[in-house]
Amino acid sequence: MKAKVTVTALLVLLAAPFVYGQTPSAAELLRRVDDNEIYTTIQYEGEMIIDYQGRRFVKTMRAWARENSDSFIEFTNPGDRGTKYLKKSGRFYVYSPDTEEVMLISGHMLKESMMGSDMSYEDTIENERLSARYDPSLGGSAVLNNRDCWILDLAAKRRTESYPKQKLWIDKENGDCLRYELFALSGAKLKEYSLNKAEVFGGRRFPVEIEIRDLLRKNSKTTMIMRNVVLDRPIADSVFSTRNLER
Repeated sequence: MKAKVTVTALLVLLAAPFVYGQTPSAAELLRRVDDNEIYTTIQYEGEMIIDYQGRRFVKTMRAWARENSDSFIEFTNPGDRGTKYLKKSGRFYVYSPDTEEVMLISGHMLKESMMGSDMSYEDTIENERLSARYDPSLGGSAVLNNRDCWILDLAAKRRTESYPKQKLWIDKENGDCLRYELFALSGAKLKEYSLNKAEVFGGRRFPVEIEIRDLLRKNSKTTMIMRNVVLDRPIADSVFSTRNLER
């Protein structure tokens, strides 16, 4: 006779990725983060709230992305309506409705602020598994925002990584990555990411609201909110075309 698994039991299994009372390996922790956050495709409507030196700027967008190769972002707020970004075949383009021109963003420009936010261009388009880019080690445990967490230290496998070191706080109960800290090779902290909200999509806990601070910018933070998120459904090739930039 086959054992029956109730819906309640299945939800419990999904919500408890690690065996209670046991310390998971660093590789297991990082795999869980990847399984939650890395997508095949994503579509969403977004809101970018930028608080910078006492002023607030709100930008809205629609976005599509596929694996780590293609992404397309179109801004929809009045001040930026029609501004579009495309990542395709390793190249990053921006279309400005003011000049009606497409510009290639490359080299050091990829590290610059995107639309005045605390995120760089390369931050917004990264979707490669951390386990492919970093070697993890378990840094113990701590309490963050009244949640018991595992601490995971990451060291880059490649010298080309923008952030050679990372530190993650992973919720022991549900596997959420509550906080990222990104470091230079020197050990200087460059950026902080904090999770405000995660939602469940098909058994994974996906971050839909995060707060980012670029520590090289004074009195600055960016809150990124994603709504109407659709994960892992096919997206037409035409979305990720240079022709789509000028439509």
